[in-house]
Amino acid sequence: MGKLGNLGARLHHGEVGYDFVKNRKLWYGISILITITAIVGLAVRGLHMGIEFQGGAVFTTPKNMSASVSQAETYAEDASGHDAIVQKLGDGSLRIQIAGTDTGASDQIKQQLAKDLDTPAEKINADLVGPSWGDQIADKAWQGLGIFMVLVVIYLAIAFEWRMALAAFVALIHDITITVGIYALVGFEVTPGTVIGLLTILGYSLYDTVVVFDSLKEQTRDITKQTRWTYAEIANRSINSTLVRSINTTVVALLPVGGLLFIGGGVLGAGMLNDISLSLFVGLAAGAYSSIFIATPLVADLKEAEPQMKALKKRVLAKRAQAAAKGEPVESGDEGEPYADDEPDDAAPAVVGPRNQPASRGRGRGRPSGKRR
Repeated sequence: MGKLGNLGARLHHGEVGYDFVKNRKLWYGISILITITAIVGLAVRGLHMGIEFQGGAVFTTPKNMSASVSQAETYAEDASGHDAIVQKLGDGSLRIQIAGTDTGASDQIKQQLAKDLDTPAEKINADLVGPSWGDQIADKAWQGLGIFMVLVVIYLAIAFEWRMALAAFVALIHDITITVGIYALVGFEVTPGTVIGLLTILGYSLYDTVVVFDSLKEQTRDITKQTRWTYAEIANRSINSTLVRSINTTVVALLPVGGLLFIGGGVLGAGMLNDISLSLFVGLAAGAYSSIFIATPLVADLKEAEPQMKALKKRVLAKRAQAAAKGEPVESGDEGEPYADDEPDDAAPAVVGPRNQPASRGRGRGRPSGKRR
């Protein structure tokens, strides 16, 4: 088994781990800073809406054009009187987008472009997109996003609880805001491919979040019947036990998306790939981050505000202090508090099962009941 596999096994069994929940204020601060940057970028630069959303004309030239992108952009703007976006495709052809162009003007622009680019007009393909069609696409996109969010919250509230549903909703909003803000800052065009990418990354983000939540739900069953761990500590164990799986899933997903973005879009000049690959790349990374650093710590905060969890925390800390005062063996807890090396007889099976325990070092450690055999 490789080093990563050994680390994954040790994380899964609770032998090692990083305290994500304890440092949650740091992660919240980082997320707030990134989100504010994204919102400022969105407010200052705005989104560069594609031709599909605002209407206009798209001209595609023959292959292996000698004109550069900057030259073609100048020709298009002079011919139309509007701003133009020019992309050089992998086969050497040019894709020229001009917003706000009607059918009558497009014919004149096509003739002028043919003259400036020194190519027959009949070899330039022209596609027109009406603004009303673009408005319909935008409305459908917002409707789809809204329906998706509502269904996600309802499902999580039923399958888990409302606190987890709220945390997942916050994480999804976090991912969308960052992705849209990056689009505004980079200046990439927003097309229907972008919308598809956004909906796709929400699914990936939700998958990682649900995996952690499922582990957390299992481990916190009958949590009040034990006095060894607080809710936040068990939440931290849930993150660590699924950490390697989340990292592996994200890396495997990012590799092909990175190929689309940096090779397909950058090297080959396939501009259409940029629209969907950037949203996927940024969204997948943001989704993995929010699942680990935002969603579960937020659930821990919400749960520990409950009277039952507050009482449990007091009992856990009191027992640790009592054990320390008696000079009994102690080790560091997940929140930096010592806890007794003894396993209490009233430990909940779902919490202290073998899959989530440190390596057996003391009496009863690593056994479902915590008792001697």
